[in-house]
Amino acid sequence: MMKTSGQKLLVAAALLGFTGVALGAFGAHGLKQTLEATGQLKNWEKAVFYQLVHAVALLALTGRPLPALGKIGGCWIFGVACFSGSLYWIALGGPIKGLWPVTPLGGLALLAGWAMLAWSAFRQKDA
Repeated sequence: MMKTSGQKLLVAAALLGFTGVALGAFGAHGLKQTLEATGQLKNWEKAVFYQLVHAVALLALTGRPLPALGKIGGCWIFGVACFSGSLYWIALGGPIKGLWPVTPLGGLALLAGWAMLAWSAFRQKDA
């Protein structure tokens, strides 16, 4: 059976929410001492925050008949993967050589999704 954009975004929202909570708990309990010792706890917390905010935002969009729904969701999913993913990587001590454009690129993708949402809502005709 073919999934609609809304169904795909619902699955993505659920996965982002689930992994965001799991990574938040892991950072707060399993990695807390390591992250504090390396000064990376704030980066980890920021990554979790942005991931969870966008999971909830995706969830809110799933029932909306917006023409740009798939593009908005795609921007947010890509943005979370790049922005939060790179912050997780840095917080865990991964090498950052060559990684510098990934975090801002992810941030720009998140912003692009929000801009598309505003434009789509503005252009939507009243029912």
